[in-house]
Amino acid sequence: MTAERLRLAVRGQGLHEFTEQVQRVVESSGIAEGLCTVFVQHTSASLVIQENADPSARRDLEQWLNRLVPEADPLFTHTLEGADDMPSHVKSVLTATSLSIPVTNGRLALGTWQGIYLWEHRHAPGRRSVVVHVGP
Repeated sequence: MTAERLRLAVRGQGLHEFTEQVQRVVESSGIAEGLCTVFVQHTSASLVIQENADPSARRDLEQWLNRLVPEADPLFTHTLEGADDMPSHVKSVLTATSLSIPVTNGRLALGTWQGIYLWEHRHAPGRRSVVVHVGP
């Protein structure tokens, strides 16, 4: 088994692909058949597997989620860290904090157009920690 923590730089709100970094962890594990689990260690970001061919799909998803969970909603009381803080927690709850991806022949068993994304829900650029675990 292998576990590694990735530190991902994000430019701010949006979908940030890191499929290649996860694949490198899988390859270095030496495991040919098994399961790769990816877990984000934050409450205001999430993980998704999404299309990596046409950027308009990502833009549409981002716009849809921003419309679903608007900033400055008068229902929110958790506002000390800014207008994007509580919406980021709601968005994280609506998506996923972990992913499980089969490993076959030493590779992630993703479809042709699938990529692994960190979905940053805050506006500020920064770094996020993601744990990648690969086991038989």
